[in-house]
Amino acid sequence: MRRYFTWSPHQGQARAIVKTLCYRLFMVLITITVAWAITGNGTEAVSIGIVTNVTKTFTYYFYERAWDHITWGIDPDPN
Repeated sequence: MRRYFTWSPHQGQARAIVKTLCYRLFMVLITITVAWAITGNGTEAVSIGIVTNVTKTFTYYFYERAWDHITWGIDPDPN
């Protein structure tokens, strides 16, 4: 299984930011679509999509950065 995963180098901050933003953009579109289907109102759907996903973007980023400092489950000697 180790041949499929590597623990080093760790993900850089710029990569974490780009991954977060790409994922959140995709999720904004899903949230807006679902909100529009439920409310039937495009303006409300966009508002719901933007507010929830801006909040989730920041919380996800800090969650990922926090986990980068947790060594549990990481083999200290990958060789």
